[in-house]
Amino acid sequence: MKILVTGATGKVGSRLVPRLIARGYDVRVLVRDAANAPAGAEIVVGDLFEAATLAPAVAGADAVIHLAALFRTFTDNEGIIKTNHNGTIALADAAVAAGIKRFIFTSTGNVYGAGYGHPAKEDDFVNINDPRAYSSSKIAAEQELLKMDLNVSVLRLGFVYGDKDPHIAEIIPLLKKMKRHSGSRMHMVHHLDVAQALILLLQNDNVSGEIFNIADDAPITLYELADSVGQASVTFDTPEAALNDPFEGIMDISKLRRIAGFRPLVPSYYVARDLDIL
Repeated sequence: MKILVTGATGKVGSRLVPRLIARGYDVRVLVRDAANAPAGAEIVVGDLFEAATLAPAVAGADAVIHLAALFRTFTDNEGIIKTNHNGTIALADAAVAAGIKRFIFTSTGNVYGAGYGHPAKEDDFVNINDPRAYSSSKIAAEQELLKMDLNVSVLRLGFVYGDKDPHIAEIIPLLKKMKRHSGSRMHMVHHLDVAQALILLLQNDNVSGEIFNIADDAPITLYELADSVGQASVTFDTPEAALNDPFEGIMDISKLRRIAGFRPLVPSYYVARDLDIL
């Protein structure tokens, strides 16, 4: 199977592509700079906003794994929307024209709000008018993709970490600015399990038109996460009021388990730490 991967130089893509190649997949990557492309992949130099480069990128591919995105830490809201929504639809249009059999879109658990009264499920309400550009752009892309004549699956990722990804180190300084309660929980997912889920979706013929959450089995409190790197005392103010919503930030992953057979290889942050795969 030939797979086109976008975002191959990013945090997820740079760790996914070698795993796909190791599994025997024929991988092509769409990158702006060939020098940064993962080893072993076929390279197409281009951009989501250069239509002339999208046709050769998708030509002859059996599937697309679309990872490329601008994240919530960027302040360029226009750029976030242009990349996460407009760029995604441009790529999907090219995939339709090329007759691509499978299109997997990586979205985010940040599309969920609060107040559900349970871990967030794939059919819970998400606000396309969310003032957070990252979230609203992902929601808009999801909704438009699922209306297209395309075999689409959406994977909403928890907080991705591991494999020497600097993601945790990057977010710790932001927690104080975000004024999050120390008892709030973050639902995380290791790169090994992101790769596992994407491969399961590639192999499963019953996932078209479906949205799936992916996370581990043990959400961690922000206090525990900060404390694990010695930053709890400088990250959170005391005293704090009671936590309003114990389910905020938590996702239900039972659908991915039931339909795709997903079982976390790294069930918690502490397991990753003990195995030295952070």
